[in-house]
Amino acid sequence: MNAPTNEREALTHLELVLRQVRMEAAGINSYEFVDPEGNELPAFTPGAHIDVHIAPGVIRQYSLCNSPEERHRYVVAVLRDESGRGGSRGMHETLRVPNRVRVSVPRNNFRLSDDASKIILLAGGIGVTPLKSMVHQLEAESKNYELHYCAKGPEFAAFQSELEGMAKTGKVHCHFDGGDPAKGLNIAQLLQTPQVGTHVYYCGPGGFMEACKQATAHWPADAVHCEHFKAPIQKVPAESSGTDEGYIVELAASGRKLTVLPDQNLAEVLQQAGAPVETSCASGLCGTCKVRHLSGQIDHQDFILDENERQSFMTPCVSRGCGGTLVLDL
Repeated sequence: MNAPTNEREALTHLELVLRQVRMEAAGINSYEFVDPEGNELPAFTPGAHIDVHIAPGVIRQYSLCNSPEERHRYVVAVLRDESGRGGSRGMHETLRVPNRVRVSVPRNNFRLSDDASKIILLAGGIGVTPLKSMVHQLEAESKNYELHYCAKGPEFAAFQSELEGMAKTGKVHCHFDGGDPAKGLNIAQLLQTPQVGTHVYYCGPGGFMEACKQATAHWPADAVHCEHFKAPIQKVPAESSGTDEGYIVELAASGRKLTVLPDQNLAEVLQQAGAPVETSCASGLCGTCKVRHLSGQIDHQDFILDENERQSFMTPCVSRGCGGTLVLDL
């Protein structure tokens, strides 16, 4: 028996109280959310994020940056981006203590490896947020790690003193370039030689992500992990990269078949048909819409699924079928 809609939403979303807003660095505020009754929150793992419903129709994903051992609060940090889509400005301008805010339960597309003998963390600016949560976990487990935190200057580095004070079993290195990347961390040199058992995690703005990608191109693919805040501009949009033909999508539970035209978005077609597919980022970055596929060829355009996951799952907000019939576990 399926749960009623409002019950299903209660399982995936929470209404929390914004208990504290704190300035962490120039242009960066942290936001602490707690249960209004003081109850424990659903557990999360390092690298997880939540969807924050900032305003009607404005939903953004933010990484949890506090310790996973803390069950009483979720903490995110947000850089105000004047050139963005308005989500960060909404967080900075409209959210106030003690607003009640709808958030999703945590999801994780950026998990720490259990079998790594050493972890190298590379943070560019606000990209430190998911890595800070990882540092909490690595310290708790006395794991071997090093964090390289790159920013324009110390005034732009959120949590710098906290991270440096936490480092007991690992090392925290801050690199300030004054706005000139050439004067900052030499990422290529740092990652020149892959080491057996060492895993690399990186997160930050576009240029930083590209530098890390190039520096790890010769590393084993399963030892390199990243999380994008924005879809890389070099990624070819799904609408122009797949087949010019439409295709059929079949919903396995009912056998219902839907036609998806070349210029249509699969997630939108599914939602219009009443299928239980929720979207958030619409960029293939958050995993909200991830569904299992049972058969058919897929043009994957996401930035979160690895090759193993793509054998069973897809993100219909950006990915699509390659002609023929695509069968989904819906």
